Amino acid sequence: MRFLGFFAAAIGSFVIVIGSIAAHAAPQVGIGAIYLDSQGYYAGVRKGVQDGAAGMHRSIRLVETTAQDDPSKESAFIDTLISANVKAILLSAVSADGSVHAIRRAHQAGIPVVCYNTCVNDVAMKKYVYAYVVGDPVAFGAKLGDAAADYFIKAGVKSPKIGVVNCEFVEVCINRRKGFQAALLKRVPDATLVDNQQGTTVDASLAVSEKILTAHPDLNAFFGESGGATLGATRAVQQSGKSVVVFGSDMTTDIAHSLAEHKVLKAVVDISGKAVGHLAIQEAIDAVDGKTPANPIVPAAIGLYTTPDAANAWLSAHSDGLP
Repeated sequence: MRFLGFFAAAIGSFVIVIGSIAAHAAPQVGIGAIYLDSQGYYAGVRKGVQDGAAGMHRSIRLVETTAQDDPSKESAFIDTLISANVKAILLSAVSADGSVHAIRRAHQAGIPVVCYNTCVNDVAMKKYVYAYVVGDPVAFGAKLGDAAADYFIKAGVKSPKIGVVNCEFVEVCINRRKGFQAALLKRVPDATLVDNQQGTTVDASLAVSEKILTAHPDLNAFFGESGGATLGATRAVQQSGKSVVVFGSDMTTDIAHSLAEHKVLKAVVDISGKAVGHLAIQEAIDAVDGKTPANPIVPAAIGLYTTPDAANAWLSAHSDGLP
């Protein structure tokens, strides 16, 4: 209990310790886990990490917190984990460049770091990161770009104007846009991305989407690069009453319900948070066990949902609400 109290006092954030404890079992393996936030996709990742740890039939102590998109909180927690001598750290890096110093400190302390979803820049990743669990962001965006092309071609819209609501403070989202744009332009060459503004939370993306709708009254569609961006853009269109559609990312219960209605939201591309969590904790344990990864980039499966039936099937399969 003193261990738990130490972490709670040091971080002032949620810290949960899980793992089976047997009287004659091997010593517990301490794993630090950092999530960007506690909702939506990252709630699914957390569930996947916890379930994965519980299913390994060994004594694992998970010490968890949320960074809340704040590099200073991420850095402080990594320092605490280093002091506590955890055996591995898994995280979705807040910043490609701003997270490097803290991850380097963990590496220098002999603690392997596993990234998932987002990571540091390529140079730092090759030096300091054991493995990176990620669905190829270019392929992710390309799936949605093809879905958008299908929609525009069927609707006879030859020169669609698209507003982007982004999360491009991380490189993953930049690459999602690149994949989306390349796939769309290959099939609908006169399509144009007329605006691109950041909005990652639902409230922020709602406000940004309203501004884009006002600035571009002839807008045909939005591309939401994240779950919050997708939901905010969808709500902005619904409130406006305009004939604008949305192509979005990162399935959640609210997003699935919107896709099931199929009035504004027409397609969603997704990587399961639970599946990513399972992969991340497995990579962390492999690192603890001294295994050398065959490839430091660990691919996560990418799914595309374009129909009400697909949305309802997702809802049935995720009755707990976690993606």
